[in-house]
Amino acid sequence: MEADVVSVGSGIGGLAAAVAAAENSASAIVLEKTDKLGGVTALSVGECWIPGNHVAAGIGIQDSAESGYRYLKRLSMDYGDDRMILNYAVNARAALQWFEDTIGLKMLVIRGCPDYYYRHNNDAISEGRMLEVEPFDAAQLGEWQERTRVSHLVPYGMMHPEMYGMGGSANMLKWDYAPMAERLMQDQRCLGSGLAAYFVKGALDRGVGLHTGFEVQELIGDGERVCGVRGVQDGKDVFVKASKGVVIAASSFESNAHLNKTLGAQIDMETMLFPGIDGANIRLAGPFGASVAKVPDITSLGLHIPGEEQESGEPIWRVAMGPMGQPHTITVNRAGKRFANEAFYRDIFYAVDFIRGADQTRPNFPAWLICDSQQREKYPFATIMPGQDWPEGFGHKADTLEELANKCGIDAKGLTETVARFNPHAERGEDPDFGRGSHPWSSWFCGDPFHKPNANLGPLTKAPFYAVELKRIGGSAIPSAGLLIDRHARCIGWDGQPIPGLYAAGNSAARMETGAAMQSGTSNGRGMAHGWLAGLHVTGNPSTLLDDALKQMQGELAA
Repeated sequence: MEADVVSVGSGIGGLAAAVAAAENSASAIVLEKTDKLGGVTALSVGECWIPGNHVAAGIGIQDSAESGYRYLKRLSMDYGDDRMILNYAVNARAALQWFEDTIGLKMLVIRGCPDYYYRHNNDAISEGRMLEVEPFDAAQLGEWQERTRVSHLVPYGMMHPEMYGMGGSANMLKWDYAPMAERLMQDQRCLGSGLAAYFVKGALDRGVGLHTGFEVQELIGDGERVCGVRGVQDGKDVFVKASKGVVIAASSFESNAHLNKTLGAQIDMETMLFPGIDGANIRLAGPFGASVAKVPDITSLGLHIPGEEQESGEPIWRVAMGPMGQPHTITVNRAGKRFANEAFYRDIFYAVDFIRGADQTRPNFPAWLICDSQQREKYPFATIMPGQDWPEGFGHKADTLEELANKCGIDAKGLTETVARFNPHAERGEDPDFGRGSHPWSSWFCGDPFHKPNANLGPLTKAPFYAVELKRIGGSAIPSAGLLIDRHARCIGWDGQPIPGLYAAGNSAARMETGAAMQSGTSNGRGMAHGWLAGLHVTGNPSTLLDDALKQMQGELAA
């Protein structure tokens, strides 16, 4: 086969690159390893975090790309690259406008959704930067309707205002599921499944070649540039010539235990994703001297409920953020002590990885999620609803905290002391130890807005008590390490120069725009922006927005 541009991977990054190239009079092909299009994008909640966007401006929300830049710079803790942060801030909003104008992408502000660090960062805002798509009618995909991925992790038939307007994940039993039922019957897709579908439709409308079951095994060069790929499809070698360039958008390495340990510094990590997110980005680009950059890890704590499996037979791992942030729960280490703000995952997930140098141990891992019967009566525990039996083999149950601790191997005295200290503060809606419930985002995302005085706090007083050991799971393919790219999404070699004909997008690229921290929605936003930038540059129409921003902010960048 032959095309001007070849995208490896069919998430938002690969599809955005192919659409941008096709819209600029180039032919494009997308090669997907699995049997469905959409990649990790389709599994996600579908949020796009874009500062200074026109959608927010249209409903009167004041914001700017420059403020978004300052926000991300503070979060990066200097692990990011200032120019790449600014590059994202000014180009993500332009990409959003461009895809709205060209493919009909329809996004809405998620009302009431604050930045993670709202009230903790002067450039954080209460709403406007987080966007989601309007429902997408999947029948528009024709023969690709069943071959475009939907999520097994999120309720892709609902929108954020419906979920959080009815009390969020803590109040799932009180939701009105009629809109979801109607959308599922009509295959109206929301969240990440809808976001991916918009870009699949955009590719189809422009004659982009879409190929599933195609595993790219190596890049091909002609001595001067990357000019194609070799892959395997239906057991046969297939060569694809790329006259202008190859875009690697194959996500990260979350399913590869070796790379998790050697690049991500994570041992025995489980994954929520489908098999195949195995580091193809690193493997493919390595022989061409592509540089790899690493920032602090983003991992999660998760759990597996017996009997929940993917189509492939792999267990479904779920992030424990929901129950960890609900009232009547705490998370403790083997000493029975709390060690972080459970309702704010950016805090507790860093604390889990703490290594105590004095004795070379990880004092906060393993960790256990502890709850009482009030939690079980009021709130879902992942997918276990109030009133449902506690699954056989899922954690432990006991009539006293001492008995529960002994079953788990937790220090019983430590656990009882922790609960005794926690309870009176929780009743008053305060957490002097870790500030749980002090981030508005935590209340919005995993708290119970109907629970007073604090949406994230409630005492553990009613037996029986329950405990589940939490495992370290991946960050939804949001990697600590990836391919280093420049402002046009070109891969950079170890010599600091761009590698001709080779680009990377989304989770295949190093997170130099976010550095140490992560803001929900930047992963999809990066994929869209990187793909757009690559598609423009490879066709000779590079974005110049960074140049304009640098002139305006030169003094601030220098400072």
